[in-house]
Amino acid sequence: MSFGEPEGYDGDARPRPLGRRGASRAAAAAVCLVLGLGLISGAVTGSWLVGGSGEEGSPSTFAAAGSLWHSVPVDQLFPPTVQGRGAGPGGADRTWTRIAVAPDSGCKDAFDPLLRKALAPVGCERLLRATYTDATESYVTTVGLLFTTADAPGMTALANRFRRERLDRRSDLMPLPYAAKGTPAAGFGAPQRASWTVSVLTEAPVVVYAVSGWADGRTVDDPQPARDAVEADATTAAAQAGLGNEAQGLADRVERDFRRNVRSASEQPS
Repeated sequence: MSFGEPEGYDGDARPRPLGRRGASRAAAAAVCLVLGLGLISGAVTGSWLVGGSGEEGSPSTFAAAGSLWHSVPVDQLFPPTVQGRGAGPGGADRTWTRIAVAPDSGCKDAFDPLLRKALAPVGCERLLRATYTDATESYVTTVGLLFTTADAPGMTALANRFRRERLDRRSDLMPLPYAAKGTPAAGFGAPQRASWTVSVLTEAPVVVYAVSGWADGRTVDDPQPARDAVEADATTAAAQAGLGNEAQGLADRVERDFRRNVRSASEQPS
């Protein structure tokens, strides 16, 4: 029998002190609480960097994201080759090859007037663009990263407006392509736009977009937003050709690479 500690009985009816077991249980509970809080904290801090939570990131991460246009090589923002596993219609794989990179610039003459007006509240720090073609050189897609001058509340306000008013579905707010002479995208102008996507990030001062079309320069009378064109029952020419998948798939992967670059930049010692 022990003194100074309450007793209980084990499975064989032998007396045992309760104090040690109670203390061990309390210690275990404390450890679980600390670990749980650590896991939750880590998830909140890093979730958007690895998958896109849609929540605002920390101020330091937001600032790091806004500076990547001049600190990260173009091959990291727009890789020469992009693999799109399962990105095509029916889950088919895609491979995109970069055929042109536009000089980094401001936004003057880079957007149609209505889209320029819609984006005006967040400003324009820098615009980076690249154009890709698929493995068969049948399609061309321009993907862009618009680095804004807005703070986190400003980006959230714009994202809410795009979502509320469905601005990413309006054909009069399609992004312009970047055509380059001597490439399959030489004839990729405004009339050739077939499908597009626009994503306003809230955890970074960046708007990611992509616009796709045929490489043979044919005009398109019924462009369709990528979100609708990838649906199984979509019947437009753009949807049937998989051009919604081209725009959405490439934009998603460029955005994913961008997030990785932000994570790397934010983890570097100051």
